[in-house]
Amino acid sequence: MQTYDSRKQQGSMVRRLVLAAILTAIVVVLQMLSVLLRPIFPMFTISLVLIPIVIGVALVDWWAGPWLGLVFGVTVLISGDANVFLGVNAFGTVLTVLLKGVLAGLAAGLVYNLLIKVNDVVATVAAAVICPVVNTGVFILGCRLFFWDTLQTWKIGTEHEGMSVFVYLLLIVIGSNFLIELAINCILSPIVVRLVNIYHKNH
Repeated sequence: MQTYDSRKQQGSMVRRLVLAAILTAIVVVLQMLSVLLRPIFPMFTISLVLIPIVIGVALVDWWAGPWLGLVFGVTVLISGDANVFLGVNAFGTVLTVLLKGVLAGLAAGLVYNLLIKVNDVVATVAAAVICPVVNTGVFILGCRLFFWDTLQTWKIGTEHEGMSVFVYLLLIVIGSNFLIELAINCILSPIVVRLVNIYHKNH
């Protein structure tokens, strides 16, 4: 017969898997929503899925971060959100999109686990900050490796022709998206902390 502790442990694992499944669905829905909103807000492609990733590492475990990041990347590719880059270099696009999601989730998970011993607020805010930083950082690295010449071509004949490729990437391609994502994550962090505390209190 199963002991009480083993049943409790098994029940905890089931709850975490269910939560991971729910967050997976939320990531897909939010990414699809951001694609649908693109025609309305063409200048802002915000990755709303970064918040569920942070919630995942806080409520499930560190492994939920890279898993949800992978789901994010796959959804980006399926939704057509990366088509402009796919047409240039399919391999580089797939690698960059998947890697930035996985590494952003992994970084959030590792940072949260490291700092939760200090303070739950500090851990959640740090995870919320590191997630978009890594996501954007890997995107920049991917552009440097696979799309640098393409970015140079894109700015020819425009008012941005005199810019360096790096400045063009930061100001035009990425634009204010990173700052908005970072601000959203930081603003919503207290809500995430509250949700985490309520969950742990009830379980």
